[in-house]
Amino acid sequence: MSLLQKINGPRDLDKLSPDELVQLAQEIRDFLITEVAKSGGHLGPNLGVVETTIALHRVFDSPRDPIVFDTGHQSYVHKLLTGRQDFSRLRLRGGLAGYPQRSESKHDIVESSHASSSLSWADGISRAFAQTGQTDRHVVAVVGDGALTGGMTWEALNNISDDNSRKLVIVVNDNGRSYAPTIGGMARFLNGVRTQRTYRDLQRSSERAFYRLGAPGRALYRGVRGGLHGFLSRFTDNESLYSNLDIKYIGPVDGHDLGAMEQALRQAKNYGQPVIVHVITEKGRGYEPARRDEADQFHAVGKIDPSSGLPLSVSSTETSWTSVFSDEILHIAENNPRVIGITAAMLRPTGLHAFAERFPDRVYDVGIAEQHAVTSAAGLAYGGLHPVVAMYATFMNRAFDQVLMDVALHRAGVTFVLDRSGVTGPDGPSHHGVWDLAILQVIPGIRIAAPRDAERLREELCEAVVVEDAPTVVRFPKGSAELSIPAARRTYDGVDVLQEHAQQDVLLVAVGSMADVALDVAARLIDQGIGSTVVDPRWVVPVPVSLIDLAAHHRLVVSIEDGVRVGGIGTRIRQDLRRAGVDTAVTELGLPDQFLDHASREEILEDAGLTAQQIARDVVAQVLGSKIPIARPLADEPAGTRLPAATVHGAGLPATTQSIATNRDPRSR
Repeated sequence: MSLLQKINGPRDLDKLSPDELVQLAQEIRDFLITEVAKSGGHLGPNLGVVETTIALHRVFDSPRDPIVFDTGHQSYVHKLLTGRQDFSRLRLRGGLAGYPQRSESKHDIVESSHASSSLSWADGISRAFAQTGQTDRHVVAVVGDGALTGGMTWEALNNISDDNSRKLVIVVNDNGRSYAPTIGGMARFLNGVRTQRTYRDLQRSSERAFYRLGAPGRALYRGVRGGLHGFLSRFTDNESLYSNLDIKYIGPVDGHDLGAMEQALRQAKNYGQPVIVHVITEKGRGYEPARRDEADQFHAVGKIDPSSGLPLSVSSTETSWTSVFSDEILHIAENNPRVIGITAAMLRPTGLHAFAERFPDRVYDVGIAEQHAVTSAAGLAYGGLHPVVAMYATFMNRAFDQVLMDVALHRAGVTFVLDRSGVTGPDGPSHHGVWDLAILQVIPGIRIAAPRDAERLREELCEAVVVEDAPTVVRFPKGSAELSIPAARRTYDGVDVLQEHAQQDVLLVAVGSMADVALDVAARLIDQGIGSTVVDPRWVVPVPVSLIDLAAHHRLVVSIEDGVRVGGIGTRIRQDLRRAGVDTAVTELGLPDQFLDHASREEILEDAGLTAQQIARDVVAQVLGSKIPIARPLADEPAGTRLPAATVHGAGLPATTQSIATNRDPRSR
């Protein structure tokens, strides 16, 4: 049996000798490379924190001493050391989550995995321990991979430094990607001295002695202490920074030296006040393919050959949404020098890297600072440029106030490109991009596009960047894009009619990537004798006037979207129809207002009733069972004509589907 297999919890580490700990670290690396290669996941960050995580669990008593990971993608080693060694279904339904998850283990504290929040969590937890008399408990925040570039981190540090009575340890995992070490040998030599209780007691007693001398003594004390800090700052910028914040600093420490890590963490633990431990690690440590990957050192991988690091399956026929955006924004930039790119630590993941390589002075990566990115974009627009802010849809949630008050209120021409919108799948509840449509559409003047295919993404992006008096949004999902889903015709205000039938029974409104599903639903409805029209509004907010006109000539409107149903596009359509005096019944299909666990996109959509079979079954049952009246007489039918009888295939209706609102039953609206 391997050493790793003997680890059922953190205290099992206490039994291991130094040589066995080194062997365990190698076993963990071998395990991660083998297992993550099968499922995909965050490989590079976890290879870099093996020794650091072992040391953390040897020094601190999790979960009594909570360990908060920021971000949670560096928690795989933590999972292994807390008894979770079945990685066979990592990030798949029923398997381990790719981030900390409370339902998995009492050792997992924070599972949101939006960066830069850990210090605020640690501040709150440590204050709670102090308030409730749990003074023997420590709180550890592991900060890395750019989290220190987020403003929330510095807000937390400011408050942590306001009260030094708490046992809080901040481990800065510096892997060379976000935080440059500048500390010299003198600071390392002084680490042990500064964190000794005798040193702290001497400092306090000297302070009291000087202060007893009155104003001259206080001035002399401040001068002596200031002189010492000035001396230290000659050796280290970090020492000066954290000393000014009144937070003790230890480092840098070799994060791959188990002995050094344990010593530094024990010093921090024994100090009894907030301490920062600066740890130098290597992302992708021990795996040559990751070390050769200069772009991101295997930050996140799909299924790979563990020996070579090469992807197991590459389809040359598939085109990703991100690559389409990357190509088109570069083309736009080449023809419009006013277009500027902005991203929040996601230059390559969002596809802005090609733009940056071609025009390095026109693309800004602001770090994990979405709020700053948006307000900075408003300033760029004021200065005569057109910023394109590219980020994942889930991270747009953090910058809502800035979009509302800094961009929209000032009628700034800023385009937001939201990658990974809708259901993203294996990354779980914090990373699904399902809230953007409901959140953003309440912003006055905003215009939101949801392209159904690659051709429409190019088209709508070009339309967005010429809008200079309001924010525009172009959203698209994760994965591969259909190259083109042709339209039969386009209305006067830009709605694409994908398919229409002489028998105008149901108007299917497809939002973005749900167009394929809507067309499949239409085919199934025809089999049941129900005619339908399938439309893609292209710009879903505001609701196009021609869409309201089309709805007025159908018996039922069904909107299909991959955002939350509550406050979604279907709700907007219903409200606009009623405002226009159109009484056509409306049913809104979307995702439930719940946090959705990690699973494949297909599994999640099926659970929500958003498959063609489930939607068609539901529509047939509702149409035949509700005696839905005609809103306006159709050209080829007298008023009040009933639909022909049809057989409903399958049994049962999706539980998440809303009932139809009709003008006969106001309770159902």
